[in-house]
Amino acid sequence: MNVYKVLNETIEYIENNLENKIDYKKIAQIMLVNEDTAQRFFRMICDITLSNYIRKRRLSKAVNDLCLKNMSVLDVSIKYQYESPISFSRAFEKFHGIKPSKAKENANGLKVFPKIIFEEKSIENNNTEYSIVSKDAFELYGICKKTTNKTIKEDAPKHFKEIMDKYLNEFGYPNYGMTVYKNDGTRLNVCEYWTLYDKKIDNEEFSKVLIPAGKWIVFKIDSQNSKEIQKMTDDFYEKWIKSIDYKVKELPELEYYHDNVTEFFIPIED
Repeated sequence: MNVYKVLNETIEYIENNLENKIDYKKIAQIMLVNEDTAQRFFRMICDITLSNYIRKRRLSKAVNDLCLKNMSVLDVSIKYQYESPISFSRAFEKFHGIKPSKAKENANGLKVFPKIIFEEKSIENNNTEYSIVSKDAFELYGICKKTTNKTIKEDAPKHFKEIMDKYLNEFGYPNYGMTVYKNDGTRLNVCEYWTLYDKKIDNEEFSKVLIPAGKWIVFKIDSQNSKEIQKMTDDFYEKWIKSIDYKVKELPELEYYHDNVTEFFIPIED
């Protein structure tokens, strides 16, 4: 038995049936074990119970329906197999922190629990909660470094350190990094890295960068280490992007450094 193939088939069955009643017997058949063993095995591998995983995926999908498709709370509760709008509303508020009726007007901070992806060489448990935030346009000031896919992992931390060392006493600690891609529709080819401040700086070396209003996927790590930051970015584009329902927008991505954490802002289509 190919364990990875079986696990991926299980996840795909769940994804294809989030709007239907999920049959635990069917999951057990896919995994070639009985129901109790299937649930224990899933929890052991994924560090989350099967029922909780299904619940979080449904509540993540519900965000799209409420905020982007303008569906009613009643229709969404029926769609995702809740017994009543009341039970759905309670589950939604417990997970997202706000009532579903207020989701569209308070989209900032709503969570997205991504689909788990199993790979042949490793099992990626993407047990990471994202937020979807809407931000008004804002300005940053910084200095650009031309770079490429091959050199950015060296160029970015080196450039950041150079700017920080040079201007720390005058302007403080830079609190943003920005990666710019060639506008070729692929989002694969890096061309620039910026070290940035979120305050106006009157210095001829610095350029103003306008970040347009829009929506962003936000996730964070409790680190500002360059290697861990790069790993998080790699994981997003190589693995996690496969499990989200949003289209990435042709804009730069941002790293926001504060309070010993790094937040990643990935632009998405409305």
